Amino acid sequence: MRRMAEEIEPANEQSSWMRSWLPSWCPTSPSQLKDAEEKMLKSVKRPFSRQHVRISNDNYLWTVAFSTHPQPFSPSCPQPHAPPGPPLVLLHGIGGGVALWAQNLDSLSGSGPVYALDLLGFGRSSRPQFSSDPEGAEEQFLAALEEWRVKVGLEEMVLLGHNLGGYLSAAYTLKHPHRVKSLLLVEPWGFPARPENPNHNSIPVWIRAIGAVMSPFNPLAGLRLAGPLGPMLVQTIRSDFKQKYSSVFDDNTVSDYIYHLNAQTPSGETAFKNMTIPYGWATRPMQERIGQVQADIPISFIYGSRSSIDSNSGYALKKTRPDVEITVIRGAGHYVFADQPDDFNQAVLRILAGTERRNEDEEQ
Repeated sequence: MRRMAEEIEPANEQSSWMRSWLPSWCPTSPSQLKDAEEKMLKSVKRPFSRQHVRISNDNYLWTVAFSTHPQPFSPSCPQPHAPPGPPLVLLHGIGGGVALWAQNLDSLSGSGPVYALDLLGFGRSSRPQFSSDPEGAEEQFLAALEEWRVKVGLEEMVLLGHNLGGYLSAAYTLKHPHRVKSLLLVEPWGFPARPENPNHNSIPVWIRAIGAVMSPFNPLAGLRLAGPLGPMLVQTIRSDFKQKYSSVFDDNTVSDYIYHLNAQTPSGETAFKNMTIPYGWATRPMQERIGQVQADIPISFIYGSRSSIDSNSGYALKKTRPDVEITVIRGAGHYVFADQPDDFNQAVLRILAGTERRNEDEEQ
């Protein structure tokens, strides 16, 4: 497989005052995001290909593909000899992108094909206008993923989603159960419902005040409002990311990538906001629906022991589905795949191997 597949230049998106204003105020551009991503992916040793996969309405999903076969990935050139097991598809969380998996791609692609894509509205994928209706916005994400699957030519896949990617992976599995062989939910967002009588006293006054002021805005609006100070803001507020990737980068490579991911048109971010109610609860909680996933689709949860994400959703599901697997990675926070990449990779590979053994047993 070639290191660089030919990239399809995205079509020009409709202009708006926001798109014309952001580049002049924020030191970012699609080309700078591309450069930042390439710098991140230089740490990956296995060969891979990448391209914009076209879907309807002039949209596209930026895709990085790993395979055990020598030919380049192309939706128009199906693989002649598929390796055992369905490919693993990685879906990032809010504000993320394909290169945040930099410490996982080599290991995870060692046992079969892996695809990582930027969700619609994020990263280097197209950034269309989403529905303001929570269900409509969710459906746009799912429709894009299904079109992507068809274009790439995958019959079945193992979905691994982090944060928002976990929520969308579960929603996709409910809608297209015959396309998902296994579901891996990594620190998934949007599972528990907001308590009917939330204990506001447990939330510090300053957080409640910020929440009230920022409620009309997107979650990362402050990053763009900071303009030229945005890159420094990321380096300061999210200095932890430098430590997370310290084994591969000793400079601001990661914070630069995160900045350029989120300083541009907040399309997917707006969709995410439309899917939430105050303080980050999901308007359509996944906990109320996840039990409807077909019984023959394995479900696994991976949490970090130091994360603020509530793992009760996973354990609640396990009460009704004892086959649900829950793994807690010691010493990891919400970005478990970056905090403890080796342990995370081993956990995912173990889950995949178990799924493959289960499939073989069912076929006998």
